[in-house]
Amino acid sequence: MKIYIIILLLFGFSSNAQKQDVQRTIEIFFDGFHQKDTLKIQSVCSSKIILQSISESVIKGNKLSDEKAKEFYKSIASIPSSMKFQEKILNYNIQIDGCLAYVWAPYEFYLNDKLSHSGVNTFTLFKENNIWKIIYLIDTRRK
Repeated sequence: MKIYIIILLLFGFSSNAQKQDVQRTIEIFFDGFHQKDTLKIQSVCSSKIILQSISESVIKGNKLSDEKAKEFYKSIASIPSSMKFQEKILNYNIQIDGCLAYVWAPYEFYLNDKLSHSGVNTFTLFKENNIWKIIYLIDTRRK
């Protein structure tokens, strides 16, 4: 009986450590985003990352858009230094199965200290060579 309890405890610690690693990967992504450091962002993204957004609008309808990684990095690097922005992650719901992780992260996006929009980021990560990399990012955006 004691061995089963020890195994369950070790599994719990391992699972929690994995979730912390995944969350840290997302935090590095946003550190790079806020610093406009595309190299930092790329350090946690797969070279084959897929980027999509869903814009929600009662007037214009819902729209799904794709963005190439190269365009995404270029847009981050070209944000004017006079523009203050922050994406606040409200919480993380992390699910892991082996080398696959999924993160549901509601957020609020602020421009010059004013709420611009909110929504949910979802990240899919792949663990390769013991390193978590973001392979897919889709978000919703609503005013």
